Amino acid sequence: MVRIATAAYPMDVLQDWAGYEGKISRWVAEAAGQGAELLLFPEYGALELATLAGPEVTGDLEAASRAVSERMGEVDLLHRRLAGKHGVHICAASAPVYDGRARPVNRARFFVPDGAMAHQDKQIMTRFERDPWGVVPGDPLCLYETDLGRIGILICYDCEFPLLGRALRDVDILLVPSCTEALAGYWRVRIGAMARALENQCIAVMSSTVGAAPWCEAVDTNTGAGGVFGPPDLGFPPTGVLAAGEVNRAGWTYAEVDITSVARVRRDGIVANRAHWDEQDARDLKVGKRDMRAHTS
Repeated sequence: MVRIATAAYPMDVLQDWAGYEGKISRWVAEAAGQGAELLLFPEYGALELATLAGPEVTGDLEAASRAVSERMGEVDLLHRRLAGKHGVHICAASAPVYDGRARPVNRARFFVPDGAMAHQDKQIMTRFERDPWGVVPGDPLCLYETDLGRIGILICYDCEFPLLGRALRDVDILLVPSCTEALAGYWRVRIGAMARALENQCIAVMSSTVGAAPWCEAVDTNTGAGGVFGPPDLGFPPTGVLAAGEVNRAGWTYAEVDITSVARVRRDGIVANRAHWDEQDARDLKVGKRDMRAHTS
């Protein structure tokens, strides 16, 4: 069994680095104290670091992005230390990262207890990320072999695209860190995460930013909740919902999952979505047209 903690995370105005370090340390300690082995923070949760540079920087999206990017070395050292201290796997909140590029990527970083770190960049940008923000696609998708199973990451909007999910078809656990302004956005991502769990017959984990952050136009309003989902099939709830947090209530949502249930449902499930996916390619998917409107003579 793997115990998962997924965050509904509020962003704060930070007074100093110690405030940020203390906040993240408390969140990780709380989840680890509840037995969690895998912790998921949300998309763009790291933007609260911009407040360390003051209101003039925070209110300028470009300056805020660069200020956050410059902090990521310190942020990664903190998460690496906490993963080792508590013996947990952490997907840290994503951040705009320049990484030698002219424009930032949206990057999540993944930490394991032995100190190793990897990253996953967002693949497809939302309208706001494209213009006015200028965030660009980054490095390609990656599948991580871990002591908890095979893990992949689709950042927010990415989970709404089936072929990106299909590229990660071998995952046991799909992580979906998200940041959505409206309730409709939350449900788009949640539906996407649940659809990917259905198609790949895997576990999908969604985290969210919550609450108001009026100091930055990219995250000024946030609506969401944590959730853990699976295929509504053998070994999983008939709804596919393993756990769902209350919308806009900050804190962790927990679920215990049996990774062996993923292999079992793929082998013996009532349906075989993952195995049957390729049959789509064998069919003639040209769509014919037939006029069925009423005709008068």
